[in-house]
Amino acid sequence: MNQPNIRNKVQSPLLVYILKWVSLSIIVGILAGTASAFFLVSLDWVTKLRESNLWIIAFLPLGGLIIGLAYHYWGTDVVKGNNQLLEEFHSPKQVIPLKMAPMVLFGTLITHLFGGSAGREGTAVQMGAAISDQFSRIFKLEQKDRQILIIIGISAGFASVFGTPIAGAIFALEVLILKKYRYDAILPSLLAALIADYTCTAWNVSHTQYSITFVPEMSTENILWAALAGMIFGLAAMLFSKTTHFCTDIFKKINYAPVRPFIGGIFIATIIWITGGYKYIGLGIPIIESAFKTDLNSYDFLLKLLFTSFTIGAGFKGGEVTPLFFIGAALGNALVWFIPLPLALLAGMGLAAIFAGASNTPIASTILGIELFGMESMYFIGIACVFSYLFSGGTGIYTSQIKGGFKHLIYDWLKSKRLGD
Repeated sequence: MNQPNIRNKVQSPLLVYILKWVSLSIIVGILAGTASAFFLVSLDWVTKLRESNLWIIAFLPLGGLIIGLAYHYWGTDVVKGNNQLLEEFHSPKQVIPLKMAPMVLFGTLITHLFGGSAGREGTAVQMGAAISDQFSRIFKLEQKDRQILIIIGISAGFASVFGTPIAGAIFALEVLILKKYRYDAILPSLLAALIADYTCTAWNVSHTQYSITFVPEMSTENILWAALAGMIFGLAAMLFSKTTHFCTDIFKKINYAPVRPFIGGIFIATIIWITGGYKYIGLGIPIIESAFKTDLNSYDFLLKLLFTSFTIGAGFKGGEVTPLFFIGAALGNALVWFIPLPLALLAGMGLAAIFAGASNTPIASTILGIELFGMESMYFIGIACVFSYLFSGGTGIYTSQIKGGFKHLIYDWLKSKRLGD
């Protein structure tokens, strides 16, 4: 007699969970996907405008000053960007201000219009999280539920800007939760990512397509070569993280924040004018595509690393992931000279592995590589991502990440040995 009642009591919380999070995931996915579509169309427009009028780069210092003043007067409470999302997830203080979305959108478009070297994932992720977190205020959600909202906002933003929904869902979980996953966030994170990606595509916004035409058979020799490449990618990822943090610390010595991107813009515009390094600014998509087909200069990855670290460190807006794709693909392209693996495969391995090492997200990066290049290259990309993660040092591009995971256990153990514990 009591069995139906017991079954109803068990099913009710599950039904409430599904209805609540499916509804919120669909809403956030549609809003974040639409925001990303508008952003990508706008970004493409300003990029073409700059490429058709290279003299605009001379005004990069002015663009930097505009960004600096905008954040100084109207955006001091959202200036931390991606790191603010991590801080709010782990130590919630207030709902993420909705103005983070238009502020970072404006700052990123200005950065790319005038020739800064930056990405786009930071913009999409911040817009997605800022939009999703508003529902925690509307529905007066508890902290635990608010954390899930931030997760689905990040996953929706990442997925829609790259066209990789599964990687977007895992990225949000992996970057926010290093020690243990929130399993109750998996369904809404994945659903929001899928909806956001579909929404962005429905607005007729396409994503860059890459191709690895040949993947060799797995063998002991090829596994070792892939591991070696992963180690090199990890060291490059560590160099990028440390260089970016170094540039940020240098510019922080300038007390008046709006002047930082102004001075940084002077240096970047001058160097571009002297060297003619136009291919190292903006997203660098054409160079990434070329890395899969033809030989690049062996130093291309390093120059992009320096341009991006300086741009981000000076206070320009955008993100690091697409420049990391450039750095990884270009470095993989250069490794073909002594690692006997196909050119396109090395470029694809580098694209995913540099991201894995710099963001401390080897699982999401492996899945991203699979979504971009197909299942055939899965093992090579996975090996490269894991070794890059292990060899990329104890820091990353997200300075507010909580230490945890296998890599940090290794570093803690080595540190204790050095101290004689």
